[in-house]
Amino acid sequence: MVEKVYRSIVKAFSWRITATVTTVCIAYIITGEVTAALSIGFVEFFAKMFLYYIHERVWNRIALGRVKLEYHI
Repeated sequence: MVEKVYRSIVKAFSWRITATVTTVCIAYIITGEVTAALSIGFVEFFAKMFLYYIHERVWNRIALGRVKLEYHI
């Protein structure tokens, strides 16, 4: 079983929202600047979403840990 491309995109987007909010909070704690924290979060959102998408598509081609389901009627 493989995932369709749109599923990988939706998963990447939903995860990026969660992870970017975390990054913005950490960046704000470290810098104390809202503008810097939001800038870091903006760049990080798109860069990591793209990398996650590539990561998911590569793993869809790897059989490690997958089993084929057998249906018996």
